[in-house]
Amino acid sequence: MRTGRRLVLDPGLLRTQAVLEKPVETSDGAGGVSTVWAPANPLSVRIEPRAPERRERFDRVEAVQRHRVLCRAGSGAARGGRFRIGERLLAIETVHDPDETGRFLLCLCVEEI
Repeated sequence: MRTGRRLVLDPGLLRTQAVLEKPVETSDGAGGVSTVWAPANPLSVRIEPRAPERRERFDRVEAVQRHRVLCRAGSGAARGGRFRIGERLLAIETVHDPDETGRFLLCLCVEEI
């Protein structure tokens, strides 16, 4: 997606089929909520893996794999949603318009394992 300093946004790069999923919360009857994931719409994306990161959690060290996901604007991608690509789940952490033209969205995602 980047060549040197220039960001390349070519629709032909969107070759991976994904399903955008959004959380749906319902009352569990005991004062809490239960969250299920509902498919919102299928879309074509480009996935670019980032370097894995090390994270300490409680008394364990975990590896976190982040990805940049490029999709068309208007897809409904938003923070709190996720992409399903086959069996893989990529939770959306941030969303922005990389070139401010309103054509594409660039999502920073973390893979749920």
